Amino acid sequence: MKKALVMFVCLLLLAGSAQAAQLNKVAAVVNGKVITMFDLQKAALPDLARARLNPNDPKQAKQVNEVLRKALDMLIVNILVEQEARRLGVTVSDSEVDQELVRLMRERRLTRAQFEEQLKRQNLSLADLRETFERNILRQKIMGMQVGRKVVVTPEEIRDYYEKHKNEIFDRKGLHMGLLVYHPNVNASSIAAQIRSGKMSFAEAARKYSIAPNKEKGGDMGPVEWDRLNEEFAEKLGKMRPGDVTPIFTIQNRFKAQMALFRPGQTGPDKPLTLEQATPIIDGILRQPKAMERFDEYVSQLRNRAVIDIRL
Repeated sequence: MKKALVMFVCLLLLAGSAQAAQLNKVAAVVNGKVITMFDLQKAALPDLARARLNPNDPKQAKQVNEVLRKALDMLIVNILVEQEARRLGVTVSDSEVDQELVRLMRERRLTRAQFEEQLKRQNLSLADLRETFERNILRQKIMGMQVGRKVVVTPEEIRDYYEKHKNEIFDRKGLHMGLLVYHPNVNASSIAAQIRSGKMSFAEAARKYSIAPNKEKGGDMGPVEWDRLNEEFAEKLGKMRPGDVTPIFTIQNRFKAQMALFRPGQTGPDKPLTLEQATPIIDGILRQPKAMERFDEYVSQLRNRAVIDIRL
């Protein structure tokens, strides 16, 4: 897999002079800030690799173009937010980025050396990761300043949500996520059936059959940080109770996987929370989509005021 990805990167970035000229072409200009095709393909590379798409294959041109358009939109938003941050005097310090790196290493239970080695295996650089963290922190600050104060969740909304979901609301603090990614050569359905029947624990299956990180720890990926989950994982975990294991699903368009939600050291089920206990949790659940909607409106306003020249 790694060898194939390296070859894919070389295919994109180390081609001949004609392709080099293509990479130097301007994809877009945002308020005077240039986005080159090199920038665009670099941003799109993870999604292209996950979808196993080759930008040089004419048969895949439509799919590649969709991925590139999505990546370009992300780059445009990043520039608009960065420019708005400069206007507002919002900055991100090195120590804030360092804290994010330490948090991630603790979450994955890795030493600095192990963490950097993992990045190398994933063809990621520490500099690129720091840049991503800085951009995310900046976006969070802008959202807090320009969006958060406009988002309101009423007591009536919280009470109504609680009445509809009170048997499903648990204390989510301290819960861990387990990840089991099956080796292609094993019978995932048979193993999943054993987990479901209790003949084998999720942790035991992960140690024996997983190819995901932390398999030696039973697939324990550490505490769930609910506000940082990708959309797919958030949707799955958000519907689970402590102790639940998902059915088999496909990850990275290739591997079969399962996830578990659990509280370390606990064997019995969690008790549902009271309305008072659940209020902060429900507030967060209801606030997040409202905040994203407001942020999209805010970005639309930035777009309307900006001079954007797309040249794809």
